Amino acid sequence: MPSTLTRTLAGEAATVELGAALAPLLVPGLSIHLSGDLGAGKTTLVRALLRALGERGRVRSPTFTLVEPYCAGGLEIAHLDLYRLQDPAEWAESGFDEYLGGRTVTLIEWPERAAALLPPPDLRVLLELDGGGRRATLTAQGPAGERVVEALRGPRADDHAST
Repeated sequence: MPSTLTRTLAGEAATVELGAALAPLLVPGLSIHLSGDLGAGKTTLVRALLRALGERGRVRSPTFTLVEPYCAGGLEIAHLDLYRLQDPAEWAESGFDEYLGGRTVTLIEWPERAAALLPPPDLRVLLELDGGGRRATLTAQGPAGERVVEALRGPRADDHAST
């Protein structure tokens, strides 16, 4: 059964903190799927992660470009946003599958738009609006994801973990 970690994020600063905590845990080839409603903090989390890895340039949402590549922290990272895909077949035609299965870290927002065509991620991150804040649920989908969840798990009063 996959490990799951749920963390309450009181505000944007807590989302940034989670992104910074994820950054040193990335390894070549890791795939993270980010899901949640509009405004739940997916791009904020990615931006914080990239900043923590040393990215100094502009970190844009790839909503219109669909992919933004980065080299940060010694890693090749592809930030994909599939929100604008109308049909999963658009994924197949895009050529973005070249980012999967290699050494590139992939951070994919709105993966459900091409779910049938994407390989399973190492880690799923669900961000949900929760009152005035957010809730992040991280679910490991394989050994690399398990290592990330276990590294993030810690004695925090606002964590609710299950295995």
